[in-house]
Amino acid sequence: MRELPRFFAALCFSLTLAAAQTPATPPAHPPDAQVIHAGTQLVIVDVVVQDSNGHPVHGLKREDLTLTEDKNPQEIRSFEEHAALPPTAHGPEMKLPPGTFTDYTPVPPGGALNILLLDTLNTPMADQSYVRYQLQQYVKQADLGTRIAIFGLTSRLILLQGFTSDPETLKNAVEHKLIPRASSLLDDPVSGNPDSDLISDASGLAQTSANVTQFEAMTQSFQIQLRQQYTLDAFSVLARYLSSFPGRKNLIWFSGSFPLNILPDPTLADPFSVMASAEDEYRDTTNLLTRAQVAVYPIDARGLMGNPAFSASQSGRGMNGPAFAGKIAKFSQSQAQEHLTMEAMASDTGGHAFYNTNGLAEAVAKAIETGSNYYTVTYTPSNHKWNGAYRTIRISLNGDHASQNYKLAYRQGYWADDPNQPRDANKSAAVTEASAAATHSASFYALTAMARGAPTPQDILFKVRVLPASTATEDTPAPGNILDPNQPVKGPFRRYDVDYAALAAAITLLQQPDGSHKGSVEFSLRLYDRDGKLLNAMGKTVEINLTPENYARYEQAAQKGAGVGAHLEISVPVKQEAYLRIGIHDLPSNRFGVVEIPVATVAHLAPPPEPTPPATPTPAPTSPTSH
Repeated sequence: MRELPRFFAALCFSLTLAAAQTPATPPAHPPDAQVIHAGTQLVIVDVVVQDSNGHPVHGLKREDLTLTEDKNPQEIRSFEEHAALPPTAHGPEMKLPPGTFTDYTPVPPGGALNILLLDTLNTPMADQSYVRYQLQQYVKQADLGTRIAIFGLTSRLILLQGFTSDPETLKNAVEHKLIPRASSLLDDPVSGNPDSDLISDASGLAQTSANVTQFEAMTQSFQIQLRQQYTLDAFSVLARYLSSFPGRKNLIWFSGSFPLNILPDPTLADPFSVMASAEDEYRDTTNLLTRAQVAVYPIDARGLMGNPAFSASQSGRGMNGPAFAGKIAKFSQSQAQEHLTMEAMASDTGGHAFYNTNGLAEAVAKAIETGSNYYTVTYTPSNHKWNGAYRTIRISLNGDHASQNYKLAYRQGYWADDPNQPRDANKSAAVTEASAAATHSASFYALTAMARGAPTPQDILFKVRVLPASTATEDTPAPGNILDPNQPVKGPFRRYDVDYAALAAAITLLQQPDGSHKGSVEFSLRLYDRDGKLLNAMGKTVEINLTPENYARYEQAAQKGAGVGAHLEISVPVKQEAYLRIGIHDLPSNRFGVVEIPVATVAHLAPPPEPTPPATPTPAPTSPTSH
């Protein structure tokens, strides 16, 4: 263990200062969430209330709302207001040396989670570049404390940046990870303005022209159907991932969009050959999203669009007659269908759609502001007939608020699947109370706290130093490292020293019948690739067992800022991009502290110096044993 005593003392001192200057806040993921009795359905609805100028309305009470389901009044069981933190609601910054990290943040934990989804599958490359530019403008002025994750969509979902409130981390992710990608399922993956009439115009044979047009339309329909499937699958995966975290999530979706339904084309010889519908898949997807409290804010990445029939590339060619009118009508119908999809996704999840605007950065800011100020209400439906029918939800304001011209946004309903019948659990938007409690249970919390890209719990304040153990590489992993036995990662490896320091006052010690005090602290490491696949794992549990005399000494030392430390080593494959998730877990209270870092941020640092033996031994206030 290299220089751990000196490093440990310095970290504990700075942690004490941070703890003293930071107001106490509840855990971001409370492990002791109330367990509710099972057996009934609990419907959760997030409600955004704005005035006529689009500003959030605060201070409403439970009695100010009336909620109906299929026009039948429902009793609101719980009511809670959520408001965005003001920019000044943060504590002191901490300057850390290279290779040192902490889960401390100057912004209190909590609030809505925000997800930026760049949809390269449905968006031309030119528009992707514009989205990237607009996001660069947004992150320059993003409010401190706004928790954002970034995903990409190709034919699958890709995690580009886990949740962070650090502006510099967001700037780096937007600058280096939002790389435009060509979609193989777009007619024109670059500009999005194909000239589908060139082949037809070049042919003088009417039948040949009709056959080519029919073939092109059927090919385009097939491509749209593939994009529908890939996109809805990605939304389902994202909904399952986000369901692990309590509270509201704002999903800001940059896309060229696509129609849910492909209508008959009367200009074709066989108008019905191109028809398709994704309504069933869409229903399942929106159920998953609403169950996970995800509100979708679609933003048309193409900005303000003009009809390509009038573009300069046409050079006045064919700008008259039925064919030209057909082009105009086809574009208008396509736009209407695509915007209808965006409106439906927003309405069904409680979000808002943005299109026909070039101010994408302003749209992001508006979506985050809107989705960070809301009310959460729950109710148990009075109708117990679970027949799979769609039930509409309506919320209105009472009293003086009813005449204020306020605008309300919330999900408009859910599918009433039978909770007592075997079915796919992902197909119900109404969450059973038992499921709601299980989502916040201790075991589930422990499972998700160490997931790649997840919001980092800050229940336990700690610091950690991560440095290469040496400049050499190794062919085998460090002792105690656990690789995936089915797909073990291959070397060469580079070993890293990971040294923890946590405040002793944050550790739970339970008094035993004999007067002693016992505690248990788990230190763990998880190494992931960029797609979230677990590559390596390492952990150690420290058991603390103190006699009454030692416990008194421990308490005195804890009041002076003493800490609990640990040293772990983990091997990282040299030729692979990797991310290290570092956690400390107080087992009796099930509280966590977690830090996640890209290994690349420490790979260039020098190894720690060799240890310097202390002049006189210092007795430890604890007597831990590890296993």
